[in-house]
Amino acid sequence: MSDATPAGQDSGAGPCQEEMPFAVVEGAPLTRLPRDLYIPPDALEIFLEAFEGPLDLLLYLIKRQNLDILNIPIAEITRQYLHYIDLMKELRLELAAEYLVMAAMLAEIKSRMLLPRPASEPEEDDPRAELIRRLQEYERYKQAAEALNGLPMLGRDVFPVRVEAPYATVPRVFPQVQLRELLAALADVMARAEMYARHQVMREPLSVRERMSLVLERCTRGRRVEFSTLFSPEEGRSGVVVTLLAVLELVKDALLDLVQSRPFGPIHVEGRDR
Repeated sequence: MSDATPAGQDSGAGPCQEEMPFAVVEGAPLTRLPRDLYIPPDALEIFLEAFEGPLDLLLYLIKRQNLDILNIPIAEITRQYLHYIDLMKELRLELAAEYLVMAAMLAEIKSRMLLPRPASEPEEDDPRAELIRRLQEYERYKQAAEALNGLPMLGRDVFPVRVEAPYATVPRVFPQVQLRELLAALADVMARAEMYARHQVMREPLSVRERMSLVLERCTRGRRVEFSTLFSPEEGRSGVVVTLLAVLELVKDALLDLVQSRPFGPIHVEGRDR
């Protein structure tokens, strides 16, 4: 075979893609599998029991030994509690301050129970009473939480059902209405509207005193005004009556004179000197 390079082909080495690492360990990429599979002892840790606090641990120890919570053997519980703390130290777990405080409280209760009491001093309450009260209260809350957790939960036990309705186009069918039906409906509406129609009659306030002033302004001294011109037909019957009463009041008060030059002739009104 000839070592000659074919025409049109680059004689130099072209760019090639590097092998991708399948893992990165401590910042170094690994492209080859290890020949032996070695798992260090600290790579995997299993915790069988997880406690949410010192009271939860105490309650677990009491139930595991089937002890009476009202008569707790402080010595045995303290020993088991300290053993669990030593176990957590061996597993290199960070101890919370609450666990250490509870250990100190158990040691204090144990010492108070071991110390002799003088007969002259009154009897003290049981040193375990406060711890028992806290354990009972914690147990009640824990049981209530477990009961609530046992109820069906949306998103965990039950799930809402969502069904999307298919999109459908419903054609609109317009009713066939004839002209006589439309006129009948309009007549029905008009008849109902007439039932709610209102006609309010307002009475125009007319004052005799005001009309007397108007008549006196027209009938000045020495000026005669025809009696019929004092009335305005557009005021109606009430206006005529008020004007007549005003003229009669002025004649009665001797402020006007009624003059008729001939029988059945026109009547004139003349003002007097005031």
